[in-house]
Amino acid sequence: MIRARFIRLVSAAVVVTVAAAGLVAGSRAAASLRTQIASQQLAIAALEKKVATLESRQAVEVDWSAVAALVEPSVVTIGAGDVQGSAWVAHADASGSDLVTNFHVVADAYSSGSATVQVRHRDSVVTGHISRVDRNDDLAVIHIAERLTPLASAGGRPQIGTRVMAVGSPLGLDGTISVGVVSGYRSIDGSDYVQFSAPISPGNSGGPVVDEEGRVLAVASAKLVGTGVEALSLGIPVQVACTGLVVCSIKTPR
Repeated sequence: MIRARFIRLVSAAVVVTVAAAGLVAGSRAAASLRTQIASQQLAIAALEKKVATLESRQAVEVDWSAVAALVEPSVVTIGAGDVQGSAWVAHADASGSDLVTNFHVVADAYSSGSATVQVRHRDSVVTGHISRVDRNDDLAVIHIAERLTPLASAGGRPQIGTRVMAVGSPLGLDGTISVGVVSGYRSIDGSDYVQFSAPISPGNSGGPVVDEEGRVLAVASAKLVGTGVEALSLGIPVQVACTGLVVCSIKTPR
């Protein structure tokens, strides 16, 4: 009787030990599962951060092909005797369009007394009349009878580092673009200039320098040249042209 009771007690003890072992194993499995879940949550958070970073980078990338498609229809090539340059549409109404260019592009034609130039827009060539000039700031306005789409102009001075695109007809190659940034502001011979890194060449003079929204920031005018000198382009701030010389459409940034 005593032995039987002892056997039952021992058996009960074995059952308790097995149950305890099961609890320990279950606890370890649960802890392992919690660790795996926590690790997976960290991995998911890291992936979400990477996706957010990529999305933010994509948001700030500029689609320059879209900007070019917006701007190019409003940029023309100017032929003034032996001189070629560029111009852009600043204003248009029922009477036609006012184009802004550099005075040095049309200086010979203006001085000769004819005050007319050839304006090439895509496949057509029309006669333009030099209607206003500003010799001191190297600007001129050409009027044509055709009504083209004007470009909006920036209302303020762009920050250094602003990404820009120069559009024009270097060496007569119309529709040429180059991309850079605003790299400084200079005062040369009493005139103020926007310095930018987008390359320009002869024929770019008078063309627009636009931002990522297609707003005109400056009128491409000149560049610094010399051995080892690169990407030192200069433009006349668009506000100079829009103050008294021509009516501009001012667009605030988004």
